[in-house]
Amino acid sequence: MSSQEEILSDGRFSCVARDPRFWEMPEKERKVKIDKRFRAMFHDKKFKLRYTVDKRGRPVNYTSTENLRKFYALSESDSDLSASDGKELGVKKKKKKKAKGKGEADS
Repeated sequence: MSSQEEILSDGRFSCVARDPRFWEMPEKERKVKIDKRFRAMFHDKKFKLRYTVDKRGRPVNYTSTENLRKFYALSESDSDLSASDGKELGVKKKKKKKAKGKGEADS
């Protein structure tokens, strides 16, 4: 079989190298951006399936979460918010525990 350079140097196929329809899609545009509402599908057990064979019957060892990460990406603004949200939730939980402790002692 001919090498890629030989094919592109052929006059019949030279337009393929310059035509943007045949360029590979950049990774930033390839993945669908999703917001923080759907963040749980990367971590929730309900979305996780373990595959043992692929569609042709060959043995594989991967999960559906890997497929989700291949096709979806959290939007950048939401991923920054998610990190700060996690810290705020931890602080709120601690405050609630302290308030319950004082309330139980009073009653």
